[in-house]
Amino acid sequence: MVQELKSAKIAVIGLGYVGLPLALEFSKKFKTVGYDINSHRVRELASGKDSTLEADESELKIALGNGDPHAGLKITSDRNEIEVCNVYIVTVPTPVDSSKSPDLRPLISASASIGQILKKGDIVIYESTTYPGCTEEDCVPVLESNSGLVFNQDFYCGYSPERINPGDKVNTLTKIMKVTSGSTPDVADFVDALYASIIAAGTHKAPNIKVAEASKAIENAQRDVNISFVNELALIFDRIGIDTNDVLAAAGTKWNFLKYKPGLVGGHCIGVDPYYLAHKAETLGYHPQVILSGRRVNDNMGMFVANKVVKLMIQKGHTIKGSNVLVMGFTFKENCPDIRNTRVVDIVSELKGFGCMVDIYDPWANEEEVKHEYGLEITKESPGMSYEAVVLAVAHDEFLKLDFSVLTTTNSVVFDIKGVLDKSLVDSRL
Repeated sequence: MVQELKSAKIAVIGLGYVGLPLALEFSKKFKTVGYDINSHRVRELASGKDSTLEADESELKIALGNGDPHAGLKITSDRNEIEVCNVYIVTVPTPVDSSKSPDLRPLISASASIGQILKKGDIVIYESTTYPGCTEEDCVPVLESNSGLVFNQDFYCGYSPERINPGDKVNTLTKIMKVTSGSTPDVADFVDALYASIIAAGTHKAPNIKVAEASKAIENAQRDVNISFVNELALIFDRIGIDTNDVLAAAGTKWNFLKYKPGLVGGHCIGVDPYYLAHKAETLGYHPQVILSGRRVNDNMGMFVANKVVKLMIQKGHTIKGSNVLVMGFTFKENCPDIRNTRVVDIVSELKGFGCMVDIYDPWANEEEVKHEYGLEITKESPGMSYEAVVLAVAHDEFLKLDFSVLTTTNSVVFDIKGVLDKSLVDSRL
């Protein structure tokens, strides 16, 4: 029998860009425990600080200090403290490995941990992006084997794909319609009502879990393919010798032209999710042509940018080996500290392969995190020297206010990936 909504005691597993905002919102209505295996992250949040900048820290402190016995938030890395919960929401990462195959280890590990404390009547809801079938075919067996319970008899599952847009302070969690689903009709109703209690934009109840999983996969695959199209146009127009942004501005005067721009495709979703969908298709004997061709185009854009910069430097008479190059921005998007799957690293790696001395300037990225994840040093302060080449990789607001004459000489190459600088300042842009 499915529990009543008012009796829900929620555990959010994983307190990153997705889990923390979710835990905060649920804590306004329900007793909520935020659980993460990263003890440093737990200590940071317990002190009222959030390095991802996704949470309103005043709201976080209020939630942590809430005296309401029926609501409020607790942050912990002790699994024993989530045993009392009856709704478990999984928001752990779902990356790809070095061969671009789905890496389900965080998801399976979280499922195993939950399985060990799962009780009759509990509901496990997955938000982590994956492929259709993953919840019921990969996660449920782990829950069953670790709990000794039977799916859809003793415990139930739901899937509600995350739609967090890191750094976006307009389209926040409660303002984006939420897709929901459940493993039985009653559970689907419960999951839908649970999210409807916090999502002002409303919910859409999918007919089953696989449909909900697929909806998330194609959201980002669609964007990836569209961006790959304009990236391929950029490669063509570069050979023709015309500016892609000028072409897009002209084409965009038609009412039904989709206004995508070329660029690097990284981050936690667009550069990863299509591989999950492709993986599922291939297990069923179908090799997806459009999705994977789009991925190949987008994955090679960093190499194209680096090679273009080097060619421009040679044209201006620069010696490439030992030349100083500044890469501005390392996060995967502007005005956000998120460095997950950033493709700026491809530009840096390629330039270093040519023998360039590369400095990375990013006032938003965390130096220790960049060092740990990518083995690279960055600076958060504007460099006090000039460079043979400057690559604007991320359009942070701070960069748009800079005096580029401080960073360049009359002979420097300036490459604007984002197309945001005055054309008189740049030698080329995507």
